[in-house]
Amino acid sequence: MGLSIGLVGLPNVGKSTTFNALTKAQNAEAANYPFCTIEPNKATVPVPDVRLDALAKIVNPERIQHSTLDFVDIAGLVKGASKGEGLGNKFLSNIRETEVILQIVRCFEDENIVHTEGRINPLDDVEIIENELIFADIEVLTNRIERLNKQAKNDKDAAIMAEFAQELAEFLAEGNLARNFPKAHSELFAQLNHDIRLLSAKEIIYGANVDEEGLTTDNEHVLALVAHAQKTGCEVVKLCAKIEEELIGLDDEERNEFLRDLGIEESGLEQIIRKGFDKLGYMSYFTAGVKEVRSWTIRKNSTAPKAAAAIHNDFEKGFIRAEVIAYNDFVECGGEAKSKEAGKMRLEGKEYIVQDGDIMHFRFNV
Repeated sequence: MGLSIGLVGLPNVGKSTTFNALTKAQNAEAANYPFCTIEPNKATVPVPDVRLDALAKIVNPERIQHSTLDFVDIAGLVKGASKGEGLGNKFLSNIRETEVILQIVRCFEDENIVHTEGRINPLDDVEIIENELIFADIEVLTNRIERLNKQAKNDKDAAIMAEFAQELAEFLAEGNLARNFPKAHSELFAQLNHDIRLLSAKEIIYGANVDEEGLTTDNEHVLALVAHAQKTGCEVVKLCAKIEEELIGLDDEERNEFLRDLGIEESGLEQIIRKGFDKLGYMSYFTAGVKEVRSWTIRKNSTAPKAAAAIHNDFEKGFIRAEVIAYNDFVECGGEAKSKEAGKMRLEGKEYIVQDGDIMHFRFNV
């Protein structure tokens, strides 16, 4: 399942360094000059989930398989990208193909690392990026409105959509993101967004890239970014891209000790991956056997047959029932057999809404 998050940001904010750390590989060149990333780099990374480790201790499987996310490192945007500045609209089209935007924002001072705007101001950086998304949306929306107005002469639905699109365009022209449009949850918005994939309608996570000291104390840049995010309904995750790179290659024990020495429990990138997974509207259920303990990715509020389809479409077509054990029950009882003995296993039918962390076994007939 392709679940993609696009990393965006101005040049030299630590975006490619973050990508290197995120993918556990030095496969995105990080250099101290603009446009070092020209083609989008893509990588698939596991979604951290301590529940898989807990299940593995009980089941002792041959392998463990996590849910995954695709991250796309998109070359640095600059002011005027929507008009072709820098590397122009190519970047914007790359963003359009992702579902969530992770905007890396520089929140540290370092005179040795140049900033394309000549100063460190996270809110200005955010405004530059988001204005380019908005400008690109207005251009696409204007073209759609022209087409709809031509169709509206003989098509009542086109007339309604044209009026709606014009209202949205005016909202964007005031500098607002489409995701904050008052009618963003309407069917008309969903239909329009499906057709033109509005950039500024996407969920946004701000990655506040700080220095080591900034991990435990919020500096003025982070505080300003958090205040902005609260106004726009976005989330902020602090990370130190430099530290995240240093964590690459460490085993779990060394890594945990490193984090404890820094005074933090979880790396910023782990938080970003988890939040990104959630922002995409997905969750996991598990299968647990001696061959493998595995996390399966499904949309929230999926029925049991839809969840079964994540394994194979035939499981959905021939679905009979699901054997379900809640994660906490499975762990507390010490496995499947003891969970059954304790009466914790349930038989669920086609209407069952799968819960995050369910351990499931499907019965089907094709």
